Formats: sequence, C-alpha cells, structure tokens
Amino acid sequence: MMSPARRMVWRPVAEAGAAVALTLFLGYALVDPPGPSSWLPAWAAWPVAAVMSLPVAFRRRWPQAMFAVAGTAAVLATAAGAVAAGAIWVSFIPAALTLYLVASTVPLGRSAAHLAGCLCGAAAAVLVFYTQVLPTLPPALEHTELPPYLPVEGSAIGVFMSASWGLGVMVRRQRFLVAHLARHRAEAAVADERRRIARELHDIIGHSMSVIAVKATVANHVADLHPQEVRAAMAVIEQTSQSTLTEIRRVLGLLRSDGDSPDSLAPVPGLADLSGLVDQATSAGVEVELSVPADADAVLPSAVALSVYRIVQEALTNVIKHAAPTRCSITVQLDDGQAVIEVRDSGPRTQREARSAFLGGHGLIGMRERAVMFGGTLSAGPQADGGFHVVARLPYGPVGAAA
Repeated sequence: MMSPARRMVWRPVAEAGAAVALTLFLGYALVDPPGPSSWLPAWAAWPVAAVMSLPVAFRRRWPQAMFAVAGTAAVLATAAGAVAAGAIWVSFIPAALTLYLVASTVPLGRSAAHLAGCLCGAAAAVLVFYTQVLPTLPPALEHTELPPYLPVEGSAIGVFMSASWGLGVMVRRQRFLVAHLARHRAEAAVADERRRIARELHDIIGHSMSVIAVKATVANHVADLHPQEVRAAMAVIEQTSQSTLTEIRRVLGLLRSDGDSPDSLAPVPGLADLSGLVDQATSAGVEVELSVPADADAVLPSAVALSVYRIVQEALTNVIKHAAPTRCSITVQLDDGQAVIEVRDSGPRTQREARSAFLGGHGLIGMRERAVMFGGTLSAGPQADGGFHVVARLPYGPVGAAA
C-alpha cells in the first residue's frame, strides 16, 4: 500500500497525465470527427482540447473553480461550433471528472446546483449547435456510423454528468459514514475509560471511607474510657487513608500525559494484596476467613487479578456498611479457566438490614460490570439466615489453563 507521502507526490503527476491524455483524446476527436468538420483549422483543435482538459490537472486543489472552467469551456466550444459534430458529449468528459470531485467534497445541495447549471448550459449549447452552427458546416467527407443526432447528444451528456455526480455523492456519503463511525468509536472508548476510572475510584474511596467511618465512630465512643483503643483506631485510619491516597494517585496517574515515568506509580493491586483488605475489615469489626490458591497471582493476568481484588474489596465494603460486626468468608478458586470468587457473611441482625444489603446499589452494579467485562457472571442475594452471598466467575484463559 502506498504511503501518504508518496501518494501526495504521485497524485499531481497522475492528474497531469490524465489531463494530457484527455487533451490528446479530445484533439483527435476534433481533428477526425464522426460528423461534419469544425469550421476551425485543424491545428486549432489542440489548443481547444487543452483548454477543456486543463482543469482536470488542478481539480483536487480547486474542485468547484475547475468544474466551472471545464463546464464553461465545453459549453462555449459547443455553442461556437469548435467541437466534434456527432460526439459533442466527449467535450464534457473533463467537466464530468471535475463534477465527481465536487460532488464528493461539497454539500449535496451545492453539488446538485452545479449539476443542474451544467446540464442547462449543455442543453442550450447543444441546441444552438444543431440549429445554428451545424447547418453552416460542410458535410462530412465519408459516411459515418455515428451521425449527428441532437437527442442522442443531449442524452449522452445528461447520462455522463448525472452518473459522475451520483458516484461522487455516494463516495461523499461513504466517507461521512466512516468518519461518523470512527468518531463514535472514539467517543465510546472515552466513555468506557471514564466509567473504568470512576469505577476504580468508587471502589477505592468507598471501601476506605467505610473503614475510616467505622473506626472514627469507635474512637468517638470510647475516647474517654479507652484511650488505647482510640490510638489503635487512629492508626488504622492513618494507614487506610495513606494507602487510599496511594491508589488514587495510581489511578489518576493513568490520565497524565506529561511523560512521567510509570515507575513512580504504585503497582496494580492483585490477589497478594487481599490480606490488606482483610486486615482493614478486621479492624472495622468483621471477622474474615480468606482462602486463596498460592499460585493464583502467577496464573491470573494482571487485569483479571485487579478485577478479583476490586470485587472482593467492594463485597467487603458492603459487609462493613450493612452487616458489621459479623463474620465473613472469602474464597478464590481457579476452575477450568475461570476465577471463581465467593463472598459469604453471617448477615445483619434484621431482615430490614438484609434487604438494605441486597439493594446496596452501586456496589453490586460495579462488581457485575467487572465480571461482565471479561465475559463472566455475578450472582448475589440474601440467604435464609439473613446473610449475604456473592459469587463471581471471571474467565481468564482457555479451558484447562488453571491446571
């Protein structure tokens, strides 16, 4: 495939070659017409052909102006009798070529107006030629199979000009659809990236603020009687807030375009970081039992591992917000190319709280979006004992990849 730079170099050469070829073709038609010869001398056929063909060489730079020149030259040459009797339509080939470019680059209404103007001028010029000029020309020296005939000449010009215009309109429409599709894909990619970043920030901030709120509440209630517990709560709040700021910097760092080194960003969380979530949940009053395969972080792709981490993080956030203090079990398994995450808690004390946990809104939506992003599924709902159960399945490779 030719590169854009080479195309820019060779395109003017090709256009100039087309203009020269048209000049030779039109000049031959004028010198040896199928009908009566023009009243001009034979040598004048080449300058006339050059004037009518020259706009083709510059049609890409000034399409509308060159179409006006080519159409006007063909109309004037026809009305003046400087064309090939019996093949007047040949004189409008340069106008048809420039009209194609006009139709493919300007709005539909304007290109249609150009077509209508050219057809009207051509009809008037052909009528003048056959009624005023042709009777004064000397008869042809030889019998021809293509005798001059006004309806055929006019129809041929109309068909050629209309076909050229229609083809240009189709090309312009196709280009518009391609550009619209490309713009739509770009906008969709931007929207997906915004949703991904919003989901990341929601998971990070929602989990951390839940832990901080619980520990701040505890510290506020025991401030006078148990200062040691206050210090412990403040330590948890400090650690949680610092880790949250680090993760927020990592997420927002993805938006930077100033060439900062990625080494300055924190690593992407994975399954090895689940223990940190467990420690935070434990400090907020949730007794957590975690089960993760030893080789899970090595087997799972980083994107899947991050989604597993976020799903567990959001599930623990819901447990802290709606069910703490309680017990919770987290199990991650690798089963036939799927990462299966199961989170189960012993439940809040009332059915009303259980319903609140089940309708926990954006948490479940975010977890389900992460599962669907990899072609997986997520199911969640309350249990008979008032607890809450979440099961997510994320495909990460072909069947048997986990073996």
